[in-house]
Amino acid sequence: MAGMSVEMPTIAAIVVTFHSGPALKECLYALCVDPHVSEIVIVNNGNDPDVVDWLLKFRCAGNNRRYEVITGHGNVGFATAVNLGAKRAQSDCLLIINPDAVLRPGSTAPLEAARQTGRSPCLVGGKLFYMSGKEQRGGRRELLTLSRALWSFTGLSKLENIIPAFRDVHREKDPEPDGPVPMPVVSGALCYISVEDFRKVEGFDELYFLHVEDIDFCRRIGEAGGEVVYTPLGGALHYGSTSDVSASFVQWHKAKGLSYYFQKYAGSAVERHLARASLYFFAVILVGRSTAIRIFWQTRRAMLLAWWKLTRG
Repeated sequence: MAGMSVEMPTIAAIVVTFHSGPALKECLYALCVDPHVSEIVIVNNGNDPDVVDWLLKFRCAGNNRRYEVITGHGNVGFATAVNLGAKRAQSDCLLIINPDAVLRPGSTAPLEAARQTGRSPCLVGGKLFYMSGKEQRGGRRELLTLSRALWSFTGLSKLENIIPAFRDVHREKDPEPDGPVPMPVVSGALCYISVEDFRKVEGFDELYFLHVEDIDFCRRIGEAGGEVVYTPLGGALHYGSTSDVSASFVQWHKAKGLSYYFQKYAGSAVERHLARASLYFFAVILVGRSTAIRIFWQTRRAMLLAWWKLTRG
C-alpha cells in the first residue's frame, strides 16, 4: 500500500468547534498544508467572540482553498453540526476531524486508498495517537452491544484472555495491521467518506448530541451493505478533552447517547426496557451518583416547566 499511486478526489475537511482551545489552530494549520484538502468547513458550535473573530479572519496562506465558517446556530451538538458542514461542502469526499486533532502529514492519500478497498457505502477511520506516538483508545472497536458495554464499564473485559465472552469493545491493544483492514467501528474524531456515501446513509443521526453518533454511523454503514475500514497509514495526533466544558456535561451526554443507541437497536420489548433503564446505570458510572441525580432532576424540571408553559398558552 505504501507508495501506491492513488487518484485523489477533492476533499472537504469538516471541523466542529466548541470552546476547543489552542489545539484548534494546530488542527487548521495542519489541514492547510495538506495538498489534498481542497476546502475547510468550520462549524462554530459556540465559541468566545475573539475566537469566532479569529476563525472568520483566518485564511490558508499561499493557496486557494475554499474556506467557510458556519456560525449563528448555537451549540446544536456534534452530529447536527457535522451534517450542517457536509451540506455546505463542495468536494467529492469528507474528512471529519476533531478540532483537537492534528492531521499527520501524508494521511489523506492512504485514507483514500483504504476507501477504494471497501464496499460502498464505505467509511474509513485512521489511527489516533498520543504525543508519544502510542495508539489511543477508540480508533479500533468492536460493534457495541449492551453486554459488551457491561463488560467494559464493569471491568470484566480485563478477563477476556481467560473468558473470551468478556471480549473488550476497544481493540487498540491488538497487533497493528500493516494496512487497511475491515473494522466494525472507527472513531468520529478522524474519519473519511465520500459525499455520495455520506448521503446514502443520511449522515449522522441528529438525536445524538455528543458521543456515540460515530458508533451508530458505523453500524448503519454495515447495515446498508457497506464496509467500515481502519488504516494505520493515515492518522492524527489527538490531544483530547481540550474543550473547557465540564466533564460532567460531556459524560452525561455520553450516557444519554448510549441509552438512545441501545433503545434504537433493541430487538425486543425487554431489551428496550433495559436500554431505557441503562441511562441511569451509565450516568452513575460516568458522572457519579450525586451528579447524575442532580442532572436528572434538572432535566426533568426543565421539561415540566416547558410543558406547563405550553399548556398555559
